[in-house]
Amino acid sequence: MATPINRLAAPGGDPGPEPLRTSTTRRRVGQVQGDAARIRDDVLAVEEPLEIRLYPGDGRPYVQVSVTMRTPGHDFELAAGFLFTEGIVQDAGQVDHINYCADHALESAQRYNIVNVFLRPGVPFDAEQFRRNFYTTSSCGVCGKASIEAIQVRGICPIGNDAFAVEGEVFARLGGALRGSQAIFDKTGGLHAAALFDGDGQLLVIREDVGRHNAVDKLVGHAFLRHQLPLGRRLLMVSGRASFEIMQKAAAAGIPVVAAVSAPSSLACDFARAFGMTLVGFVRGDRFTVYTGSQRIRRNGTPLTNVE
Repeated sequence: MATPINRLAAPGGDPGPEPLRTSTTRRRVGQVQGDAARIRDDVLAVEEPLEIRLYPGDGRPYVQVSVTMRTPGHDFELAAGFLFTEGIVQDAGQVDHINYCADHALESAQRYNIVNVFLRPGVPFDAEQFRRNFYTTSSCGVCGKASIEAIQVRGICPIGNDAFAVEGEVFARLGGALRGSQAIFDKTGGLHAAALFDGDGQLLVIREDVGRHNAVDKLVGHAFLRHQLPLGRRLLMVSGRASFEIMQKAAAAGIPVVAAVSAPSSLACDFARAFGMTLVGFVRGDRFTVYTGSQRIRRNGTPLTNVE
């Protein structure tokens, strides 16, 4: 087994700093505007693969869980969030530690593209059953009605917290708060973001990534490692559109309200309805569209008319 490097603190503690990785890189580009052309440096968002390896607590060999394209940064949160939202682990107490690969047969940069997640001894894990079932029950493995049924079979329950409500005027502030906190997007113009807000629109945590689903996993992993799940009194805001996968991850984390800058997909709406979630799209300025769960949206303290 590889020697751990950058060991994660016990779940619930401070994970500590990850190795300094760059989320951006510079490239020489030619910029054309009308009849004018010039050569200048441009800043791009880094996109690299991340392999997640899961080590059973009994010392058996690791299982490769996933390879995803991501922007380096908060990699341990991404791994933990992915394992949780895909139903592979249920509690931070099941995780002993997380580290980067220390296989010196690999190039140094490549070692930081592999994250090892070690389960505690005694945590059950059937590697063969995992291999048989994971790709047919994961959010990207099935589609349509079967997708929703697979999530229900996995044990994610509908969200019944109708006591959590958001005033309509809060949504007018979300887009500005999200955009104003996208530090890497400001440099590159090429990243998605996901952010958690409280019911008053206070920004709590934001994560950026080339993939919307990765940004959400980083948020969920942040909460998972700090024993803050479920997030029953939180609002999730994502840049771009709301997809089935985004809704599945939000439901796993117990988030009752999801808002998106752009439109949701039809399956995202179906999922939100099936799991009792509030889904809001086209959040731009003081305008937004409520697709499901209007009982959690208030105007001057009064719930919106039921849209379903």
